[in-house]
Amino acid sequence: MKIYTKKGDGGMTSLIGGTKVPKHHIRVEAYGTIDELNVCIGLLADHLTKASDIKVLREVQDRLFTIGSALAADPEASKMVLPEIRISDEALLEQEMDRMDEQLPPMRHFVLPGGHPVVSFAHLARVTCRRAERMVTYLNEQHPVDPLVLSYLNRLSDYLFVLSRQIAQDFNAAEIPWKPRQKEA
Repeated sequence: MKIYTKKGDGGMTSLIGGTKVPKHHIRVEAYGTIDELNVCIGLLADHLTKASDIKVLREVQDRLFTIGSALAADPEASKMVLPEIRISDEALLEQEMDRMDEQLPPMRHFVLPGGHPVVSFAHLARVTCRRAERMVTYLNEQHPVDPLVLSYLNRLSDYLFVLSRQIAQDFNAAEIPWKPRQKEA
């Protein structure tokens, strides 16, 4: 099977179901941003050392493929049976956040992204997740999206933030507090 088909050379692409749309269509932007997020999650997982964290991130990547396939399908034209997001997927992220929160010091300030490259990768994944969430909510205004997809992405960005704090602790990196500049008198 050749990877190139030349069918998209004119700026159009096909959704699952055969509907042709411009490559800048909001649906393509949404699933394309989910794909970018999946790459960020893979990059993060590749730099972690705890097998349990890597396992969760690989599961997240699988869920992102599930979300991407749902977003890439024309709900009116596709007859394909696609995998779905479940409440248990969201529950896993919540359980992981609760587990990590038990080991982390309470937050007393906002933190700046950074302190260690792996912490920065986690924040990169977090902000990419937020952008994906914005794209999907925009798509949802025009074409309804499964509410579990929306809540999963919201929960995932929260999970990535807590994971960034856990990674800082695991890698002995100090969290960088944001100290707002004081107004000049």
